[in-house]
Parts: sequence; structure tokens; C-alpha cells
Amino acid sequence: MVFGCIQPFSPPEINSPIQFLVVDGFLNIGSDTSKVELRYTQNTNDFSSYISETGARVSVASENGETYDFTEAGNGVYFLPPANMSGTVKYHLVVKTLNGKEYVSNDVAVITTPPIDSLGYRYDAGRDAVVISVNTHDPKNNTRFYRWKFEETFQYRAAYYSTLIVDVINKTLVFRKDDINLCWKTNKSTNIMLGSTIKLSADEIRDLPLNVVPVNTNKFYIKYSILVKQYGLSQEAFEYWTDLAKTTQGTGSLFDPQPSQVTGNIKNTTDAKELVFGYFSASTVAAKRIFMTPGLGSYPRCDPPDTLTIGEAISSPGAMLISYTGDRSEKVLSTSTGCADCRTQGGTTTKPPFWE
Repeated sequence: MVFGCIQPFSPPEINSPIQFLVVDGFLNIGSDTSKVELRYTQNTNDFSSYISETGARVSVASENGETYDFTEAGNGVYFLPPANMSGTVKYHLVVKTLNGKEYVSNDVAVITTPPIDSLGYRYDAGRDAVVISVNTHDPKNNTRFYRWKFEETFQYRAAYYSTLIVDVINKTLVFRKDDINLCWKTNKSTNIMLGSTIKLSADEIRDLPLNVVPVNTNKFYIKYSILVKQYGLSQEAFEYWTDLAKTTQGTGSLFDPQPSQVTGNIKNTTDAKELVFGYFSASTVAAKRIFMTPGLGSYPRCDPPDTLTIGEAISSPGAMLISYTGDRSEKVLSTSTGCADCRTQGGTTTKPPFWE
């Protein structure tokens, strides 16, 4: 028999106290808001919340000398409302931190993004999932490099209806006025989704999968909607996002690419050797939303409810009461919060303004 030992290996880079600025910036030349996020890198074994750069001065300047200032919204996030910007000049990002450092990006040209032709979906029996795909093309053959983000919103219910609530002051049961059985939840994409037609004769993308949603998530049981945003990229930006995707999303096995340092087009103006992560780009944005009601999945299930006396229910204001027959009733049914309050799953009872 052969015996072996596994010992933890912690190279100095993992435990290094040095923090580097990460700039996630994008200039929207259109009718939507531009956003820049400023954060700092963390050690691999540091599981605390990330550190944001607050109080910074963030702006975008054009090669013509025009300057547009961002407004801080807190937590290291800065916004720029839609402005009348030209799509024919170059822009660069300027970040001045509280400690006096200044970071400037390279000048970037504005990429005009073609519209999304359509969004499609199909049921994949092998994976028991719904595959959502995108179709687009540029008749001028100018774009060639694409990136996508999406926001999915789905409607769902809790297993039981909570129709009662305890009036603590009067020590009685009253009927609940708010409906906490039906909710909407929105998730944003986290993966880097890219596409290129550089090797094709036509600048056309057909049925490119963007999202694979398992049926057992029950997102399609009532109604599901997805908003896809499409961004045209320069070749340099595409290569940056490709390298970043390989480093962050393709390191799960022995034969995947090894993690490496990926820097962008942003530099410290006084110390060019300082590492700065992130890429600043500018483009128009194309967006498209679809709704789906395939009726896939199943109604949520929970254990059978418990039976409480009226006195027990009143003395347990945290219980989810779901059945009551009137003033002469001696019993009431109760269940857990997760079985009767859809908000415990992260959703909200407020219907989104775009919902059909």
C-alpha cells in the first residue's frame, strides 16, 4: 500500500496584504445611464465583504475637451445620466481617489451596436432545461465582436396562502390585507457571455445560447421574462473579456487554462507600474425583452400544516396562519414562514412596471 499526505500550500501572493483598484466602467452612448464601480482586490482566502472606493471623483472626457461628471450612489457605484454625447469622437475615463491617486483609461472609440433581431427559447429534454438564445446581425459587417448581459424575472407562489395575522395590541386574529403568496424575483447574469463573427463571411449570429434554466427551478411554472442587453466591442475589449472569462470561468479541471493576471486599459498616471484591473469601453446598447409561459415545473410543496388553538396562535405572532372559519372557530392552521411567505425566497410582492 502507498500512503501520502496532503499539505496546504499558500504562496505569498495569496496572503499578500496589497490591494489593487478594480474599475468596472462602461459609457453608454444612448438613452440609458452609464455606471462605474470602484472596488479593491482581495486575497483568495479572504471571505469578508469587498472594499469599495467611496468619495472618488469619476468623470469621462472626450477628445474634444468635453467633460461629464459621474454622481456617487454609495458603495463604490457611480452613475452618469443620459447625456447628449457624440458617437464619432473618442472618450477616456478619469478616476481620482480620496488618497490623491489618479487613474486614466486609454481613449476608446464608440462602437455602434446593431439591434437584437430576436430572442428564442426551446426545451432541452436531455438537460430538462429551457435554453434561451439570441439572434443578431450587422448588415454593414462592422461589429464582429459582441457581449451580452441579461436580467431574468419570474413570477412564483408560496405553497400556502396566509390569510390571517395576529393583532398583537388587541390580542385577536384579523384577516391579512396584503398578499404574500405571489412574488416576482429578478436575477442578473454573472457569467461573461461573448460572441464573435470574425471568422465568418457575414456578421451574423444565430441561436447563440445565453441562459440555460433547469425546469426544476420552477421559474417557468407561471410566467418568465428575460431582458437581454447587447454590446458591441472593439477587438481589444473582446480579447480582454475573453482572457478574463478563461481565468474566472474555466479553471475547474486539470486541463483548463491556469489562472493568470488580466489587466485592462486603465493606468495610474504617476506610477505606471501599479497594477490596475478593469476595462473601460464605450458603445450604444441594444436591448430586447420577451415573456414566456411554457407551464413547465410544478406547484411548490410543503409539509402538511400544523393545528393550533386560537390561544396558541395569538401567543405565537410569528406563526403563518393559513386557515380560519370565523369567530366561533377553536382551531387554526399554521405553517412555516418559508411555506406561506414568498418573500423568504428573495422576491418581492410588488409587480414590476414592465410586467405584462
